[in-house]
Amino acid sequence: MSILDAKIARLDGSPSTLGEITAGRPALLVNVASKCGLTPQYAGLEELQEKYGDEAFTVVGLPCNQFYGQEPGSAEEIAEFCSATYGVTFPMTEKIEVNGEDRHEVYRTLVETPNEEGEAGDVSWNFEKFLLDANGEVVARFKPQVLPDDPRLVAAIEGLVRD
Repeated sequence: MSILDAKIARLDGSPSTLGEITAGRPALLVNVASKCGLTPQYAGLEELQEKYGDEAFTVVGLPCNQFYGQEPGSAEEIAEFCSATYGVTFPMTEKIEVNGEDRHEVYRTLVETPNEEGEAGDVSWNFEKFLLDANGEVVARFKPQVLPDDPRLVAAIEGLVRD
């Protein structure tokens, strides 16, 4: 089974799969939180969506409340915050768990991928980034502190959308 077949609801609660959400495009999956020191990365993620979204690419936000309760809101509150504060237009999923026994099936696959330092395993914090190609293969993993405009991340995205 491909990661794209994983069932995951959209933020509005409608059932979907990761493949339907990404619409067969390369995607940057990011576990997001509204009350984190890294939350301003939403602005950079939206810039990536605006810059590359027309080139068959999408950012996907996956809200998670596992890191010190930094995503405590309801789906409606998360949607309102993202829209009003950062003008987010990229798709968002239901709130999920990225680590532990209740880890969502999407993250069971993602955490097997090592980051640039060769470290695989649990997600370390909010805003960890996983880049998937159009076939759902994980091609890169970036630590939470890697900003959306980091040249390494941008080059990896451009390598997928411009090939």
